[in-house]
Amino acid sequence: MKPEDLPKTVLVVGAGGREHALVRALKASPARPAVLCAPGNAGIASDAPCFPVKADDVPGLLDLALRERVSFVVVGPEVPLSLGLADRLREAGIAVYGPGADGARLEASKIFTKQILTKHRIPTATAGIFSETAPALAYLRTRPVPIVVKADGLAAGKGVVVAASAAEAEAAVRDMLDGGRFGAGGSQILIEDCLVGEETSILVVVSGRDYVILPTSQDHKRIGDGDTGPNTGGMGAYSPAEVVTPALLAEIERTIVRPSVDAIASEGISFCGTLFIGIMLTAEGPSVLEFNTRFGDPETQAVLPRLETDTLSLLWAAARGALGDVRLKVRPDHAICVVVAAKGYPDKYPSGDPIGIPADLPPGVAVLHAGTARDPQGRLVTAGGRVLGVTATGATLREAADRSYQACGAIACPSKYYRRDIGARQLSRS
Repeated sequence: MKPEDLPKTVLVVGAGGREHALVRALKASPARPAVLCAPGNAGIASDAPCFPVKADDVPGLLDLALRERVSFVVVGPEVPLSLGLADRLREAGIAVYGPGADGARLEASKIFTKQILTKHRIPTATAGIFSETAPALAYLRTRPVPIVVKADGLAAGKGVVVAASAAEAEAAVRDMLDGGRFGAGGSQILIEDCLVGEETSILVVVSGRDYVILPTSQDHKRIGDGDTGPNTGGMGAYSPAEVVTPALLAEIERTIVRPSVDAIASEGISFCGTLFIGIMLTAEGPSVLEFNTRFGDPETQAVLPRLETDTLSLLWAAARGALGDVRLKVRPDHAICVVVAAKGYPDKYPSGDPIGIPADLPPGVAVLHAGTARDPQGRLVTAGGRVLGVTATGATLREAADRSYQACGAIACPSKYYRRDIGARQLSRS
């Protein structure tokens, strides 16, 4: 696609590390578009004009897009998609990368997705669906442990409990159904058999029945080294995930990706956006853990630096129904993103701590902002649980990891915390 055929003004919706990665990738397009962001964060503001419109303010975002004469919107987070932002923008004649509310339901409701997977015989774990505590507890007694308890609705990546014992599973059920831990999002739950194996994240750019599979990656969900502690929104990722061999990727495409894209279309959903498929590589074969309907965070920070294909051209082709013409080109480099969080995340953590980022970073390193802001004195401070994503590329994963961890160690912040073993599983095999 020629640069002159691409949009001139692009709005990225969101405020995290994923959105910072998207802003930088879109700005790097040969088309040199004007890239805007709403609401953005302190780091994004150094790369693009930011507007103080919250990501869940659908009318405000529509007004902003019209006022700034935006020709293309890329939606980062799941909440505005579930609220129908893409539908409203399309109704106004603005091209969007991101599914409508019907497609976003694949993430907004784990039960909806499980029903589609089961109906179309796509590999996934056996599960029961419950809205009342007594039947849920009775079902638990019939299943082996460990077992997984999932809130049906959106929970910022924290609505999944992998229970190692029956008592822990029962507590999770009561916490969601009786305790209202996730509000309406936990009023219904899935109790799912625990799949055993290694996880991988498959990001698929989808436009109707056409799709392009992006480079493989692997996330690290748990807060602590060695995959210990509670689940988080993601503590780091790397790409490629070499556990997904070319033969295994072909199997995943045949048994999961193509059937999933076709199933969504056959359900009457016109899907344009990223279908994020979380997959467990079990001894019996790959099996779907979840669908998300947007770019992953932090997977995006590790995947986009590896694309040789222009990101703007790719997303624009999807939005215009021309994805079938795209042939993805990928750099041979390895990439890693290590999340620097505020200590205490994903539970209680401090805010407003000063952050010092060195001016001289190792080669191939970029610090992407997530939970950052400026205080009244203009200082960079923490403003979220996941604060920064320290990304690095290298000829090998070891080189990329060494660069990222060198930068992590040089960042000054009294409450900083990060895992020291992102990519360790793959490095141990090399």
